[in-house]
Amino acid sequence: MGFALFRRSPDPAHLDVRHAGQRFKVALRRRNTARRITLRVSSATGEIVLTLPLRTDLETAKQFVDAHGSWIAARLARVPQRIAFEDGSIIPFRGVPHRIVHWSSVRGVTAATQDPHGAPVIAVSGEAAHVARRVREFLEREARRDLAEAVLRYTAVLGVPARRLTVRDTKSRWGSCSAKGCLSFSWRLILAPPFVLDYLAAHEVAHLKEMNHSHRFWRLVHSLCPRTEEAERWLKRYGTELHRFG
Repeated sequence: MGFALFRRSPDPAHLDVRHAGQRFKVALRRRNTARRITLRVSSATGEIVLTLPLRTDLETAKQFVDAHGSWIAARLARVPQRIAFEDGSIIPFRGVPHRIVHWSSVRGVTAATQDPHGAPVIAVSGEAAHVARRVREFLEREARRDLAEAVLRYTAVLGVPARRLTVRDTKSRWGSCSAKGCLSFSWRLILAPPFVLDYLAAHEVAHLKEMNHSHRFWRLVHSLCPRTEEAERWLKRYGTELHRFG
């Protein structure tokens, strides 16, 4: 019973940091593999995460993050400004800029089309409060369709099946393949040019035969998708920006 008196109180989910009139919310994580305190600002989402070893006390963590307020501000300044899914916003769809148009309060189908002047738009109907959700659902639906078609095409070439295909909003990777043959992709690939989505489909399907990144794997990917290097360059240069939308 006596030992319970010395148990550490649960950590808060976040720490607040103030710097130059700004307030930053820092997520707190403990890892049993951490050997030192680390602070990270996601270039994709702007999320701030402080990772601690298990034995580091909370006061030390607070002092550390308070001392890095200017560093946090500088990193956040580099994160691209987010663009909401709302009427008038310009977002890429299959690599082409489209303007979101809330054209009717009567519920109907969300679709990529053209305005009277021939400019690309994503037309959304229904109540204004649901525009963001309906755009997100439309993009996810289109991503799933394009990815399913690409995966089916490549699995037919290799003669191997994919057990399941899921579409999510992943932050650290564009696609993955499990040992059981389940494929998962980021719906944000629908924002990129089609050859980028096509490459990611080829990449993950190739893992159904080569669950590694060996020379054999990369030869297989290149044989499936001749634009592999071009797509890799595009993702390295522009991939992070896809996270700024929505």
